[in-house]
Amino acid sequence: MAPPAPLPLSPPSPLHEALVSDAALRPTHLEVDLGALRHNLGAIRQHVGGARIMAVLKANAYGHGLVPVARLMEAEGVAAIGVAVLEEGLRLREAGVACPILVMGGILGSQIPLFIDQELMLTASSVDKLRAIEACAAAMGKRARVHLKVDTGMERIGVHWYSAGPLIEESLRLQHVDVDGIFSHFANSDAADLSHARLQLERYHEVLDLYRRHGAPCPTRHIANSGGILQLPDSHLDLVRPGIALYGVYPSPATRRSLDLRPALTWKSRVVYFKVVQAGNPVSYGSTWTPDRPVRLVTVPVGYGDGYPRRMSGRAELILRGRRFPVVGTICMDQVMVNLGWESAWNDDEAVLLGESEGQRITVEELAEWAGTISYEILTGINTRVPRVYVDRGSAGGR
Repeated sequence: MAPPAPLPLSPPSPLHEALVSDAALRPTHLEVDLGALRHNLGAIRQHVGGARIMAVLKANAYGHGLVPVARLMEAEGVAAIGVAVLEEGLRLREAGVACPILVMGGILGSQIPLFIDQELMLTASSVDKLRAIEACAAAMGKRARVHLKVDTGMERIGVHWYSAGPLIEESLRLQHVDVDGIFSHFANSDAADLSHARLQLERYHEVLDLYRRHGAPCPTRHIANSGGILQLPDSHLDLVRPGIALYGVYPSPATRRSLDLRPALTWKSRVVYFKVVQAGNPVSYGSTWTPDRPVRLVTVPVGYGDGYPRRMSGRAELILRGRRFPVVGTICMDQVMVNLGWESAWNDDEAVLLGESEGQRITVEELAEWAGTISYEILTGINTRVPRVYVDRGSAGGR
């Protein structure tokens, strides 16, 4: 006997689609201010003079959303986009982002055809990898585009500065590869003591001098990350690679505040429950906090499953009704409890975990201090289950 035919399904109505969107379903969301990003890009452009910009969008654009930020950067005319891994580059190509994209991380030989097919620039960090790229491009009948990576003191990937000669010599012999750039990366450009960064810059220039000795033109030179942009004008050269500064955050507390940067991210949620907890009744897992008098608590639906670090338990605060209140007890996977003392709040009241509200501000640096980490980890650790909502509050910088 044949199974019954499936019942026809009506297409979802626009109202249904709106109601089931992530932003409609989750009170916890991020607001990304495109105007702040545009302002920061403009401030960086003005600061670096004639140097071009490679916008670094790795790790989901530092938590701000890879594709929307890439589209903004492309519209604003950046010279290139930098990502960390092949998958990020492929996602941008699938989304229709057409500008030059450099994958700055290490590569595997099996990935090379995808780079070439999708016109993604590869990081060539050794003679062997350069030869593998050349052979693959020749076999495909296409040209590959690469940036040579020189290690001047990071000890991550790249040929050491003192043995870079063979890499450059090999690059000058290639028939199917265009060398678009040669770069290095600072390890300490965000520090108060810039002696190691200046040593790296000196080593980098020693490598660049090899082109003069060979009578060959030097490809695009770039070494300045956010710290270099802010603190080492001599490192700006042909191209700079702003990462965290593009999002309005300084690389470290020691970095000079040489630019007017505007944080682009606000993390919001809403109160979903209110209760009075009597003295002596412990709160949350492990019973780590107990009130010594009756208090009013509210529950906010955000937790370490969203990237709100559990390590902040007993230290974090959030903003409700224009005041800062402490998060108490252990931060749960999906919820936190907030001690109002004997103040009032209502279900659906807005709670700000990161950003400004009614004259109060919680910075990403504060979250990092509470969690015992750095701002980079806070931003990139915000889970993709948290919806991103894009707003544009304007900018003073522009192109």
